[in-house]
Amino acid sequence: MLKKVSPILLLFLCNCCASQPSFTLTDNELETSVTETLKYYLYYPPEYELNPEKNFPILLFLHGGGEVEEDLNPNERIPPPSLILQGKKFPFLILAPQNSYSKSWWNTRAIKQLLDTVVAENRIDKKKIYLSGISRGGGAAWEMAVQYPETFAAMAVVCGMTPLPYASWINKKMAIWVFHGEDDEVIPVEESESMVKKLEEFGYDVRFTKYENVGHDSWSKAYATEELYDWFLEQSLTN
Repeated sequence: MLKKVSPILLLFLCNCCASQPSFTLTDNELETSVTETLKYYLYYPPEYELNPEKNFPILLFLHGGGEVEEDLNPNERIPPPSLILQGKKFPFLILAPQNSYSKSWWNTRAIKQLLDTVVAENRIDKKKIYLSGISRGGGAAWEMAVQYPETFAAMAVVCGMTPLPYASWINKKMAIWVFHGEDDEVIPVEESESMVKKLEEFGYDVRFTKYENVGHDSWSKAYATEELYDWFLEQSLTN
């Protein structure tokens, strides 16, 4: 038995059917280009000019959110750059790019391009490229370790944000040293504790130093640790 459909309901049904889009999966391609101007400091050890035939290690250092101001007094900068200004001699080159955006994340692709350029234009031992960062820069260091697993021989992260899933993506041949203050109220020490535990479960070569009665400023102690620089020099990227 046929039921009579009202003209209004029939018009509604017709409009609904007519308005349904036809979905098609297309295969397209778009070449993108992202550029960024990076200011940076580049330190050369005294031996660099004295040994023109020698290739040297290089340390890439990523600062935290407190150093984004362009007019920041050089003496207010965080080590290692501040230690250089105080006259400390390092046994390797140090590349310290500047992130000028107070609320933005590091552009790790741009940093990698800068690093590649500096390495290509200087006498760098490509098996001894090191990575370090503090706070926001520490988080970016974890990211770079994931994105470029065949680049860095060793990484030292100080009071950094630690995306836990990264633990399974990092090159197991890269040595890792993590520093954190137990009283850190900006990035809790549990961030580093969780990451180190996960790395140990996966069999990574990782060291962990916690500082009692130290807040977010754990970098002062970490970069004053002479053993850290000796440790860096002991690490070499293997095939």
